[in-house]
Amino acid sequence: MTHDVRRLPLRFAVLLFVVTWSSIAFADRDRTQVGHNLNLGPDEEAGEVTCFGCSIRVRGHVSGDATAFGGSIVVEDQGQVGGDATVFGGDIRIDKQVKIGGDVTVFGGQIRRDPAATVGGDVTNMGGHGWIFLIFLTPLIFLGLFLALTVWLIRRLLRPSVSATA
Repeated sequence: MTHDVRRLPLRFAVLLFVVTWSSIAFADRDRTQVGHNLNLGPDEEAGEVTCFGCSIRVRGHVSGDATAFGGSIVVEDQGQVGGDATVFGGDIRIDKQVKIGGDVTVFGGQIRRDPAATVGGDVTNMGGHGWIFLIFLTPLIFLGLFLALTVWLIRRLLRPSVSATA
């Protein structure tokens, strides 16, 4: 079996083209925003929706999770979230004829849920801003204690020893 070396770059280029376009065609349409509100219209679909320092409004279909850090989530007009809806430091509003397939979790905010809305998982609300401080400050406190212990140990090891001869 002989291989034509001259056709190898052409075959490689065709293979690269097919792999690139097939990955684009089948790629999940995840949407991430920082500082700008994210609006998903009635005819729009997305995979995972994440927002940092902004809010999410879903009127279409999110096949995965919707997560907002420092913002709110509003699901309205027959909008759907296939996975979980999670908010850190904001509120969530779930209108009627809305479906959320997974859990609804809010840290440091409120849940406003219409009784006609469907939630497939658990609904957890850790309201109040104390939870935000607990979540973000606890690791910083442990880091500070670890650094203080490290400095104390280094100073103790580097301290000159004094003999007790008198």
